[in-house]
Amino acid sequence: MRVPVAAPDELVRDVRTRLAGKRFDNADHVIVLDGTQPVGTISMENLLAFKDGQRADQVMIPNPPTVTEDTDQEVAAHLMVDARAGFLIIVGSAGQFRGVITPESMLSVLLSEHEEDLARLGGYTAGSAQTVRAAEESVGQRLWHRLPWLIVGLLGAMVSALIMGAFEETLESNVLIALFVPAIVYMAGAVGSQTQTVLIRAFAVGVTTRSILVRELITGLLVGIIIGVTFLAFSVVVWGDIEVALAVAVALLASATVAVAVALALPTFFQRMGLDPAFGSGPLATLIQDLLSIGTYFAAVVLIVT
Repeated sequence: MRVPVAAPDELVRDVRTRLAGKRFDNADHVIVLDGTQPVGTISMENLLAFKDGQRADQVMIPNPPTVTEDTDQEVAAHLMVDARAGFLIIVGSAGQFRGVITPESMLSVLLSEHEEDLARLGGYTAGSAQTVRAAEESVGQRLWHRLPWLIVGLLGAMVSALIMGAFEETLESNVLIALFVPAIVYMAGAVGSQTQTVLIRAFAVGVTTRSILVRELITGLLVGIIIGVTFLAFSVVVWGDIEVALAVAVALLASATVAVAVALALPTFFQRMGLDPAFGSGPLATLIQDLLSIGTYFAAVVLIVT
């Protein structure tokens, strides 16, 4: 991309004279280069307003926001917003000037990333082109892409049935215990989904699991306490069985905390394996969270109720 450049000791008058009559791909700013290193920028509006005898390094805005050629495009978009800049400078591995990213080109990046994020959250292939292919694929391809994950979910359902079957006598003696299983499973899944969404978005802008680990775990614990206490009061008032209500409250507290841990661990594992971390928010995470929630609930029932 051709953009206007100037040397730090060049006079404003000389820069204006040199740029006159030339065409550029983008001429919103003049990039001030010390050799090949970008050291500042001058907007074209200011260049026209400054006095002839002023030097470029006297009127430039120093330390312009820069990215490398390997910077993720979502990270670049966030940097442009955070810096409140109308452009970003691209530099090479040694800091040499390579070009600029304009707002117009960044809009197409944001649109592409938005489509990809929606695709991931929707559970289908990332990107509009792949989405079209997925919509037009044959019945055999559809089965191939969907059945493995559905089989994983079916196996999880079988294991869930075995766990509940092991407590058949307990359920028969107190049907109220079975009534709360869907609520516990749902709450754990909801808490885990929120954490996974936060973590995958964080990955997209270069934030690591370690930087949000403690805060997410504390949040999960507090959420578990709040919903556990709330549900305890509700179930005691409605059904009057304090022991079952306490078991449900303990299970909600434990399953919410465990769900957050699973939601942090799976995407992190996928990322370290070089896979798309969004897969960690799919059926595998749901399966693990459901099984752990059911197991935790019946463990609480055994300790408190029976």
